[in-house]
Amino acid sequence: MNSILSIRDFDEKDKIIRLLNFADDIKKNPEKYFKALKNYTIILIFEKTSTRTRISFESGIYQLGGNAIYLDWRTANFHLGDLKDEIKCISRYVNLIVARVYKHQTLEIMKDVSNIPVINALSDKYHPCQILSDLMTIREHFRRLEGIKIAFIGDGNNVCNSLIIGCTFLNIPITVATPKKYRPLQEVLDWVKSQNLDEYLKLTENPVDAVKDADVIYTDTFVSMGQEAEAEERLKIFKPYQVNSELLSNCEKDYIIMHCLPAHRGVEITDEVLDSKNSIIFDQAENRLHLQKALLLSVLKENFQL
Repeated sequence: MNSILSIRDFDEKDKIIRLLNFADDIKKNPEKYFKALKNYTIILIFEKTSTRTRISFESGIYQLGGNAIYLDWRTANFHLGDLKDEIKCISRYVNLIVARVYKHQTLEIMKDVSNIPVINALSDKYHPCQILSDLMTIREHFRRLEGIKIAFIGDGNNVCNSLIIGCTFLNIPITVATPKKYRPLQEVLDWVKSQNLDEYLKLTENPVDAVKDADVIYTDTFVSMGQEAEAEERLKIFKPYQVNSELLSNCEKDYIIMHCLPAHRGVEITDEVLDSKNSIIFDQAENRLHLQKALLLSVLKENFQL
């Protein structure tokens, strides 16, 4: 496989299903893969802070027998030299770049000049690793993806954009409830339309409509990193989109709660909901490890390609 900057980089949906199957096997039988990345070195270039993404990637690389180099953007010379020059050098030292950045354009530059694959560990537009592992978790919980309906409540952010792509690509109906000003990326909506997947996506400004027949209710922060200056305005606008007991009283069937973390308790979601029996947030977090191990092997090793 080549670089993965978005779920759209999978050219067929069967490859996503095979990746999920692979991640399931790695989770069940980790010992089979202990030396799979022996003598491979992966660099993690992080412009943004991280807990789950960094630890799951580093731990996964070590568990596969590889070497991980963590490079904090602030301690490297990206601010002194040209990004293209830096990446050209880095790509001669290692086998794979995993990058977590502010601007998606940064990843595109890396991909264009690198002679090794690049994986998007988060950008302002997309968070593919998160959503691929979320799809794994949903299937693990329900034992299927067919017939599952998903509701995303809140900001049409990078997580939301990737969730839309992942769900519609796999023919999973998703309803997205956001304030009008904070809808998902137009390029994502255009992609859905271009793929004739419109029937699987519904946009609304009413969170009650979104949760009524949902099997999965997903939310994320209302203020992402880099948006701190907008916090006061955003928190006012998004207040009616909090996932709480009142909103969930409108659900017409059993549901699960998902959040990619870190959660701002009492803001986008209440303690009561996040800590409830319906919440699977820690299963969701754990599966980042297994899915990313599958992705690393699929990208790097020919005998594991999907």
